[in-house]
Amino acid sequence: MSTQGKHAAPGTPPASPLPGARAGKGLAAGTLGLWGSTVIGLASTAPVYSLAATLGFVVLAVGAQAPIAFVLAFIPMLLVAFAYRELNNAVPDCGTTFTWSTKAFGPWVGWMGGWGVAIAGMVVLANLAQIGGKYFWLLINADLAENTAVVTATGVVFIALMTYISYRGMEIGERIQNVLLAIQYIAIVLFVVFAFVSVFTGTAPEGATMPEWSWFNPFAFESFSAFNQAILLALFIYWGWDTCLALNEETKNPEKTPGRAAVLSTVILLVTYVGVAVAAMAYSGLGSGALGLGNEANADDVFFVVKDALFGPWAWLLVVAVMISAVSSTQTTILPTARGTLAMAAYRALPKRFASVHPRYQTPGFATFVMGSVAIVFYVGMTLISENILEDTILSLGLAIAFYYAITSYACVWYFRHDLFTSFRNALFRFLFPLLGGLILTGAFVFSVIDMSQPDYGYTVILGIGGVFVVGVGSLALGAVLMVVWAFFPGSKPFFRGESLNRETEVLVPDSDQVTIRSVDGGM
Repeated sequence: MSTQGKHAAPGTPPASPLPGARAGKGLAAGTLGLWGSTVIGLASTAPVYSLAATLGFVVLAVGAQAPIAFVLAFIPMLLVAFAYRELNNAVPDCGTTFTWSTKAFGPWVGWMGGWGVAIAGMVVLANLAQIGGKYFWLLINADLAENTAVVTATGVVFIALMTYISYRGMEIGERIQNVLLAIQYIAIVLFVVFAFVSVFTGTAPEGATMPEWSWFNPFAFESFSAFNQAILLALFIYWGWDTCLALNEETKNPEKTPGRAAVLSTVILLVTYVGVAVAAMAYSGLGSGALGLGNEANADDVFFVVKDALFGPWAWLLVVAVMISAVSSTQTTILPTARGTLAMAAYRALPKRFASVHPRYQTPGFATFVMGSVAIVFYVGMTLISENILEDTILSLGLAIAFYYAITSYACVWYFRHDLFTSFRNALFRFLFPLLGGLILTGAFVFSVIDMSQPDYGYTVILGIGGVFVVGVGSLALGAVLMVVWAFFPGSKPFFRGESLNRETEVLVPDSDQVTIRSVDGGM
């Protein structure tokens, strides 16, 4: 192991070959290349679904400044991606935020960072399943698409199916994602081309408008609150690229490839989102007409509103693309949450059972099924209470995302604090960029918490407080409670005493020759 910053802790046995042992935590090393890792990162963001669910609300919040909102939201994502890249170069561990923040700040911050990743994944799985189920039936029978029981049952099937695919291994998952992502991008390209052709040939519907450079004016926002809301929504549509980092132990050249895939994914997403935003705004216009993006009734799904007018007899393609986007992201969301909990268990931050790896498929079998099961219970539970609460959960996701991305950014600065200014490169990529990304996300988190506490924020009110605030802050607070409870169990003591994972501990990741295994706290 030649990665920086990882030295054997005092008293830790040196690396030694173990007969029949797999490298690292037992995951299938060397499965993904740069292309596969980038595909997973892109698929995890669910680009078509994210645009369908978010674009309309961003336009309602900031009007014509939606394109620049996507650009500005990209900035902290890119800055955080650099932090991920630097940390992954040093510690290519599938625990990502959990492992890195534990090494930088200690077990308590590390545990909460890991919880942020897990809760974001579990919450979004419910919403992805809901969209997948609804759009599946829109293709077959529109009346059944309005039947909550049928849609929920279908969503549960999708979660169960993608959980099983994730359980079976990365190779089959990567092949499926290649096909599903290709379908999504075919639909996206056709949407942009059809929209611009209609606008420039004068065949677009009433209300269409030519694109303007003023849409990219960062000083034209009329309200800071609206700006902050738009940025948080835009953060959600970029979120997911870090999945390729959680698969680092299963990637070829794990120190370099995942970080490159993360940066490449965010840049591709920027071009995708800005292009679609401009095309949609030009074609539909910003007014409150039947297709206008200023019409609140159109905000839930911009693609569904314009599909017939823009695609004609091929309108079903957009419906298929949104469904596929949601379903494919269901699988890629399970991957990082399962591997995050695997890492937490490997270092004693969770019960040992979560660290088990299937001997044949080399996947975190138990953790994968637990994540899928929890997501199903959460999805069904929220649906039984109220579909409005389920919609509030997606609005609250920005808090968890900003929370653990900010922790990761600060962890990068602190972990490398001894060599931040030894070179110009380190000053940029290990200090300035991560610090700025962390500060921006911290600001977004604080201002969003204040806004979300208002009763009129979101679709529900709980005890006089906005339901989005209750779900967002409440889910993070629940993690703190679970962390304290687990700290009382004997099995957690090595972790919370800083013995099983600290800055000096050699982490459980594959060596370059993939034939040795490192011991943590005397072995597992």
